[in-house]
Formats: sequence, C-alpha cells, structure tokens
Amino acid sequence: MASSYSTDLKLELMVTGENSGTWGDKTNTNLNLVQQAIAGYEAVSIAGGAQTTALAMTNATLSNARNAVIELTGTITGNQIVTIPNSIEKVYIVKNTTSGAYTVQFKTVSGTGPTFATTDKGTKILYADGTNVTDLFSELSQLNLTNQNEVRFEDSTGGEYVGLKAPATVGSSFSLTLPTADGSSGNGLTTNGAGALSFSDVASTGKAIAMALVFG
Repeated sequence: MASSYSTDLKLELMVTGENSGTWGDKTNTNLNLVQQAIAGYEAVSIAGGAQTTALAMTNATLSNARNAVIELTGTITGNQIVTIPNSIEKVYIVKNTTSGAYTVQFKTVSGTGPTFATTDKGTKILYADGTNVTDLFSELSQLNLTNQNEVRFEDSTGGEYVGLKAPATVGSSFSLTLPTADGSSGNGLTTNGAGALSFSDVASTGKAIAMALVFG
C-alpha cells in the first residue's frame, strides 16, 4: 500500500517498505507541518474590494491554512470572505487587523463560519470540525472571572472602557437576569428581589417614596 496524506493537516502517512532512504526527510517535513499547525503564525493580506480569499492546505507543504494563528491584514473596500478547505479539523486564532468598515467572514469552502462585524477589529478563537467553523465563545455555557477581574466594554477607538466587576466580598452568590426589552427614556433598572431586573419609572418611584414618608 502506497503512502497517503491525512485529510486534515495533509501529513504524509508512510507505510512500511515505502520511501526507502527518504524517511528522515519526510519525517522532518511532517514535524515542520505539525509545528505550523500548533504554533505557526502568518499574516495574510485580504486587501481589496468584496472578494473571497481561499487559504490553502497542501500535501506535505507549509501552507497558510495550517497556521495556528492567522492575522488578516490590508485595507478592505468591500465585505470579505476567507475560506479554509472543507476537510480541516483544527483550532484557529484569527485576528482581524484590516482597515475599512466592512465585514470579514471566516468559514469553510462549503460550510459556515463566524463574521467579524464592520467595526470588529479584534481576535476570535475558532475551531473547524471538517464541515463548519465555529466561534468558541459563542458556545460557552459559562464564563467565570476570578479575583475581581473586570468585563470591559471599550469605546470605538479602544482607548477607554467601562468595566464591571464583582465587589471584594460577596455574602452569597446571586444571578441577575436582564430585562426582555428596552425601557423608556428616564427609566432605571429595578429588581424584584429574586434577581429579575426590569425597567421602571425612577421619578415615579421616588415620588411614591416621598409621599409615603410625608403622608405615612
């Protein structure tokens, strides 16, 4: 049986009796490909108008789709699609540093994948299952931040932010459920005492409290 290539990383799978005298070179090539898959970085320009940029995964050759970290660069003047071959099964870190207010989708050729919004110049942790590409954080069931670490909401330039964090000591754990719809202008968030938040007229609530204090 002749040597073959794996369907995902395109490593050469050698069989006994094949490639006499070249096993050392072919093994070194395979190790370089594995290194690229788990630690490789490459900047890929997708500059230009609306288009699809196909990343390659070539047998026994260093290829841009095999890298662990891919940085998408260039000035884009239209919505972009970046594809990887359908058969790939691996984890990607994809950084979008393009300039231009257009979307960038990262997907398999025939499947689906997440999209960077027009103003999203950030980084996504993705995984390809051989059919589609999925954003890891879109499927997390829970996220715990320890040591009072903040969730930060940055402004449009990324220079300033609004942070939310837990107090130094929480007497008893609790969860807050956000309202199902927006309130009216001037409303404030109130709780029902069981963690369910809603919007209410703060002015009216204040008047009611004042009247209760005056009239009993």
